[in-house]
Amino acid sequence: MQKLINIVALLSGLTSLAVIGGGVYLYKNADVLMEDARKKVTAAAVEAVSGALPKMIDAATPELPKVTGPAMPTTTGSAIPF
Repeated sequence: MQKLINIVALLSGLTSLAVIGGGVYLYKNADVLMEDARKKVTAAAVEAVSGALPKMIDAATPELPKVTGPAMPTTTGSAIPF
């Protein structure tokens, strides 16, 4: 029974050391990890927008007419009524 208690205590101690070691690692490297994640997210966002933007612009712009009317409407008589 004592051997089982010793094994549980040893595993508990190793788990505590692993949690503390992981916390220290994250504390020391937080800036590097955040900058790396920021670069990856930015690159993915730029790629997604640059791929979708031309399609969105094509869908949003109306088709231009082939023939248009005169530059100014033609009227007969006086253009300004008095």
